[in-house]
Amino acid sequence: MEKTGPLYAPPTSRKRVRTAQLVLVLLAASSYALTYLLWSDSRAETLPINAATIIAQCSALHLTPGPPDDFHTRTHSDRFAAGTKATLIRNASIWTGLDSGNEVVYGDVLIDKGLIKKVGSVGKAFLRSYADLVVLDAAGAWVSPGLVDLHSHLGVDSAPELRGAADTNSIKGLVLPWLRSLDGLNTHDDAYQLSISGGVTTANVLPGSADAIGGQAFVIKLRPTAERSSSAMLLEPPFSLNGTFVDPFQRPRWRQMKHACGENPSRVYSGTRMDTQWAFRQAYNTARILKDKQDAYCGKALAGQWAGLGEFPEDLQWEALVDVLRGRVKVQNHCYEAVDIDGMVRLTNEFKFPIAAFHHAHEAYMVPDLIKKAYGHPPAVAIFATSARFKREAYRGSEFAPRILADNGLDVVMKSDHPVLNSRHLIYEAQQAHYFGLAANLTLASVTSTPARIMGQDHRIGRIIEGFDADIIVWDSHPLSLGAAPTQVFIDGIAQLDKPYTSTKPKSAQRIPATPNFDKEIADAIKYEGLPPLEPETAKSDVIVFRNVGSIFLKNAATRGVSEIFTSAGADGVVVVEKGRIVCSGTQAACPTALSRSEALHLDLEGGSISPGLVSYGSPLGLAHITGEPSTSDGPVFDPLSMLVPEIIDGTVIRAADGLLFATRDALLGYRNGVTSAVTAPSSRGFLSGLSTVFGTAAAHKLAEGAVLQEVAALHVALSMSSGISVSTQVATLRGLLLGEGEGDLAKRFADVVAGKIPLVVDVESADIIASVLVLKKEVEAATGKTIRLTLAGATEAHLLAKEIGNAGVGVIIRQRPFPGSWEQKRILPGPPLTPYSAIATLVAHNVTVGIKVDGPFSVRSTRFDMAWAGLESNGVLGKAEALALASSNLEDLLGITESNSDLVATRGGSDFEGKVVAIISLRQASVDLI
Repeated sequence: MEKTGPLYAPPTSRKRVRTAQLVLVLLAASSYALTYLLWSDSRAETLPINAATIIAQCSALHLTPGPPDDFHTRTHSDRFAAGTKATLIRNASIWTGLDSGNEVVYGDVLIDKGLIKKVGSVGKAFLRSYADLVVLDAAGAWVSPGLVDLHSHLGVDSAPELRGAADTNSIKGLVLPWLRSLDGLNTHDDAYQLSISGGVTTANVLPGSADAIGGQAFVIKLRPTAERSSSAMLLEPPFSLNGTFVDPFQRPRWRQMKHACGENPSRVYSGTRMDTQWAFRQAYNTARILKDKQDAYCGKALAGQWAGLGEFPEDLQWEALVDVLRGRVKVQNHCYEAVDIDGMVRLTNEFKFPIAAFHHAHEAYMVPDLIKKAYGHPPAVAIFATSARFKREAYRGSEFAPRILADNGLDVVMKSDHPVLNSRHLIYEAQQAHYFGLAANLTLASVTSTPARIMGQDHRIGRIIEGFDADIIVWDSHPLSLGAAPTQVFIDGIAQLDKPYTSTKPKSAQRIPATPNFDKEIADAIKYEGLPPLEPETAKSDVIVFRNVGSIFLKNAATRGVSEIFTSAGADGVVVVEKGRIVCSGTQAACPTALSRSEALHLDLEGGSISPGLVSYGSPLGLAHITGEPSTSDGPVFDPLSMLVPEIIDGTVIRAADGLLFATRDALLGYRNGVTSAVTAPSSRGFLSGLSTVFGTAAAHKLAEGAVLQEVAALHVALSMSSGISVSTQVATLRGLLLGEGEGDLAKRFADVVAGKIPLVVDVESADIIASVLVLKKEVEAATGKTIRLTLAGATEAHLLAKEIGNAGVGVIIRQRPFPGSWEQKRILPGPPLTPYSAIATLVAHNVTVGIKVDGPFSVRSTRFDMAWAGLESNGVLGKAEALALASSNLEDLLGITESNSDLVATRGGSDFEGKVVAIISLRQASVDLI
């Protein structure tokens, strides 16, 4: 392990208190030892030979964990790697994290020996002693502390997912405080480097949430070490790590422990919330009894009652929970709903222990005063930005929660729950929180200084301060702007990106985004307890005049893409809409008659845009209200390759249109964010899915006008190594069906594919399987003389065959943010800063028609961010029009939509994180919906 020298560096403001504590312990031990040595000389009774140690041990039980008092004097980090050269980052805009996150220093940062040595102006005289100094000219770029992820399963829920790489949960019991995530920490997780490339330098690796008490968590630095061991990654591990005896003369270090309440432990152990809460109370009562025994023992020792005292009461299984009761453990508590938060608050007051943070906590914003009643201090709240509604506990989650919690004086932390969300994009969680109202200073703090403080490491990480660990990010744009990516990441002063690649960003990306006003939506979220009305309001006037229009993008029938038809840098852009149709557009001078109409409703777009309505594909949108609740969804189809299909439907191809569910909250949120139609296929866990359908996301029910836009769109199958059926069997089955070997409805639908009437969409990830599909396409076309319309969906490794896919005329629907979650997805093309181009840009450069795929219904609302992000990291391959096509005309082409979506979306304000959808223009409905 690369560890030498002093271990800590606390702010000096803590020095006096901690020094006093240690001095008292040492004085007490010495005093008692001397007193009783003299006393023993006058009495027959003999003082125990380890009396001083016992006294010190008992006195130290009341010490607060933290760094030793000489930490601020350290000259190099305990994690310093010998041979690392000093680095000077020059000409930077430095967000230090000081002054409540408001301080920005323009200047330099000098790092050496794993520490930040100087911040601000670093003079030449100061640098004379650095002969081999590495200089990085930031050229004004933003610099921030390394990102800190308070809730991660890096290394214990490893990528790619394999049987031997899942150590997140134990199923040995509800209460397991003696387990340690360190014991399952895999050093070969493919996600480490990805997360570093997103700026994550420190992560709190938690056990999972299957247990009420899942075990102890450990804070790690993500960089690989020369030792290559799990232990070498740890940041300030507890002294009990490598043995049960702890030196009583050392101040303890903070420990971390995972708790979980609510549905997860109840589901795993087939119990109820009542069972889980009793398990908590029983465990804490056991720990309290042991603590009371220790306190009674120490009471006698400190009173000099040595006769028959015996050994200090200990139990290795329960010592960590006893430390919780002593306030020496940061409890990280998975807890979603108000009922569960209430139960935990009561538990903390019954057993007198603090909680560091409630995690996930989708209903925390509704009960801020309840959270403040927790024992000791109000817990922080560690949350997702927009991920919600995936189970009952998350159904009332709100994107405005960070703002509401902060307004109520609670600490807010944005976290990943990696790999639930890829922690490479932890900063994206912060960006979204800022977009929906969290102040910029608190947003940046939510992924740096605040989580560092919540885990007890704010004496060394989370801010750019002289003497702190040299964990620093140099960004290509302001870290709160969409698509912001590091150009270099330092961990312990060591540069982590060997050859960083950058993508050109607009000048506007260098400033803090001017986010929209959501005050009304925030008030409604509170008023309606997370379920505000989402249905749009139709404008009463038939004529809508959009003023101050900055740009207009429309679909181009000739190119089957999107074109920009108007742009203006001034305030004279105008679009006049009558009964859902544009009747005039351009400058004000071009539309004098329309502008003078008295019945018109005028809307100021403040430089915003008019653009095509977006299309969503890839999630079970429209087939489930809550994806994790079977009683709220259409359910999965029978798969003929992997299960016994009932005779009554054998040979029938299932149509998604028959199971559509309307007015789901995810669909309505999608509509309010510009996604006006969606394509969904039947949910399947095997080879055959069925026939997809196209529906309107704002429709109230199936019989409403514009609800089902196209009954049948495409035929969907999946080819995967993880299906339980060999890939060769799956390909052989597909070959047979395409060559006419099916029967009944199945034969008819595949005949339609061969005839070119509908596309075949193959859900596939592996480049090897993609190659087999391309060969199969060529084979079938040669045998039938027909051209198959083939689309690959998922297609994480498609970039490896970009040229071949382009030459075959095959389209690809791909995730904007790839992740090597399975072996079939292992060979991702991550894009900047790890590779010059993203997978999307690479495919487009090879003339492949590309669409964007979403994975979950909650992410449908963020489609416009995904497509803009794809453009920003494409290095000029995609302009704004081409980026818009990824989620509109391209998807229509790839999924067999015969009638193009004619809806238009009006966005007020700038692009990306500055714009807000304010209206949907519908030619079909001959109206305009106001958002």
